[in-house]
Amino acid sequence: MVQKYQSPVRVYKYPFELVMAAYEKRFPTCPQIPVFLGSEVLRESRSADGAVHVVERSCQLRVEAPRLLRKIAGVEHVVFVQRNVLNWKERTLLIDAHNETFASRVVVRENCSYTVHPENEDWTCFEQSASLDIRSFFGFENALEKIAMKQYTANIKRGKEVIEHYLNELISQGISHIPRWTPAPVREEDMRTQAAPWDPDPPEAGRCSSALGLAPETAAVDGDKLDVDYIERCLGQLTPMQESCLIQLRHWLQETHKGKIPKDGHILRFLRARDFHLDKARDMLRQSLSWRKQHQVDSLLQTWRPPALLEEFYAGGWHYQDIDGRPLYILRLGQMDTKGLMKAVGEEALLQHVLSVNEEGQKRCEGNTKQYGRPISSWTCLVDLEGLNMRHLWRPGVKALLRMIEVVEDNYPETLGRLLIVRAPRVFPVLWTLISPFINENTRQKFLIYSGSNYQGPGGLVDYLDKEVIPDFLGGECVCNVPEGGLVPRSLYLTEEEHERADQLRRWAETYHSASVLRGTPHEVAMEILEGESVITWDFDILRGDVVFSLYHAKHTPTLGPREHGARAGGQLVDKGWVLGTDYSRVEAPLVCREGESIQGSHVARWPGVYLLQWQMHGAPGSVACSLPGVDDVLTALHSPGPKCKLLYYYEVLTSKDFRGSMSSLESCTSGFSQLSAATSSSSSGQSHSSSLISR
Repeated sequence: MVQKYQSPVRVYKYPFELVMAAYEKRFPTCPQIPVFLGSEVLRESRSADGAVHVVERSCQLRVEAPRLLRKIAGVEHVVFVQRNVLNWKERTLLIDAHNETFASRVVVRENCSYTVHPENEDWTCFEQSASLDIRSFFGFENALEKIAMKQYTANIKRGKEVIEHYLNELISQGISHIPRWTPAPVREEDMRTQAAPWDPDPPEAGRCSSALGLAPETAAVDGDKLDVDYIERCLGQLTPMQESCLIQLRHWLQETHKGKIPKDGHILRFLRARDFHLDKARDMLRQSLSWRKQHQVDSLLQTWRPPALLEEFYAGGWHYQDIDGRPLYILRLGQMDTKGLMKAVGEEALLQHVLSVNEEGQKRCEGNTKQYGRPISSWTCLVDLEGLNMRHLWRPGVKALLRMIEVVEDNYPETLGRLLIVRAPRVFPVLWTLISPFINENTRQKFLIYSGSNYQGPGGLVDYLDKEVIPDFLGGECVCNVPEGGLVPRSLYLTEEEHERADQLRRWAETYHSASVLRGTPHEVAMEILEGESVITWDFDILRGDVVFSLYHAKHTPTLGPREHGARAGGQLVDKGWVLGTDYSRVEAPLVCREGESIQGSHVARWPGVYLLQWQMHGAPGSVACSLPGVDDVLTALHSPGPKCKLLYYYEVLTSKDFRGSMSSLESCTSGFSQLSAATSSSSSGQSHSSSLISR
């Protein structure tokens, strides 16, 4: 594989002639570059008028490689041939270099140019490109490639420092101006000599320009090029290879992309998301650009107008900036009725709103970069979980959240600089276990999570936000205009017909199982838990009638009929000879659920074994006290056309390994989560922890 390098434009704020005087001081030796052992002139020629000077040199470079590799190669230094074409009239220097040592095994080519700045004739621009093609090298191809690229990038930075060193040396010697070249008077008899070719091997204009992407006479800092000062000022400190990746990806877009070219900061995010692996970043960016075109995202901020209901009940908004100048977005997730919002505006509207937030975030980053005079490419999100409970585990809502995470990670990588989560309740680890596998590891490292009041005081929000911008609802003095959220009235829900048009009901139906419950005939779901400290979660809607929900643990496996992931379509799974308190026990207190209610809950299992989720019709008071019906009750129910209850349910088991693994990842990316972590650990190891919540 050929490795390529392309530099940004480096600007020396000195005239071309002075920069050339500094450049010549590098030869024949240069103590400032230790690997450069020396050089000798092989050929030299000048045009008749002295305007063009061509020099070909042989340069020796010391090999900085492990002793074993040097011994196998049998060399202590390598030879490069460098050809310089200096044109005083056009004020350009074109440099072409290639390796002579191991030329049949390794091919190294380098092209450089010094030209006059297009907007200031007293400044000089420098560009550099190179390629490395290792065909074979005694089985050490990968090692040689790493060594060569590391040494080359180090010399790039050193080369700039050397030119600046010699410029300062010239100025200290009182040489701050060198007159420009002027043609000498030419005698008539010399005209024929000048008209004839004077150089048997003239440089090809396209030889350097093909590598640099433009002809030498037009080499300039324009809209299609990036200069070092711009990168440092607007994009941040990048290594030479990172700069090269940015320029190459940008050049690929200019050649292949027919739509709007993304801004440099946006391109850089994709490179960072793929650790500057050029091919991977290109694929990711290509897919994202296709997605943006398909969904017309480029015009989203001009076309998207959130419904009034979203503006009132979506508890999120922008709020000044953090201590580093990043835009700050506040989301009061615990106060937000995610289920109500999805039923009132639909999943697609919520996704559009989330996308508009990300688009606005990028715009604000650009504004803050200009305001503060330093690169700001990401924003901070402060999430308040006060009020978070089991209703937020409503499965369509969780699935919608996962979808939004996937869309944002694929199309807005590296936009989140920091995520501050405060007032995390004990139910949060369950939600974290569900969503954390879908969050990129780099993103997870930016999470800071606090339980209780840990966010107050040193080590809390004051480390990341100025006191003047901490919201009043978190104990600060700043009035926050972010909506408070609250329950969305049922009267604002979309009708079933509107949901069907949006294909919403079908997607929700695919998530749930349906069941009917007759009087005296419970519906039970059996699941086998292989390890203690696993987490059982449930989510169900009562469509008709009232039911009593209970959770049991059995020491023995009941005889099951046809199973669907441990569930039976209906009927009683508990053997009729089992005795409550001996063969099985109740681990979740009976909960009466009314028609139209939605219930979400979880249970941290203490013991392995079989657990039963049970729904039975709510009737006489005894049905709550005694969860299991007798044989006579079942026979009566089977021969009676009594009322029937209907429900939709979903359940999931989070294994102990997954749950504890997510807790470990949670602890590793937090600074104030110890109390919540300890509480969760003690509840699962000392006693079973369970909870259910009726959310409507």
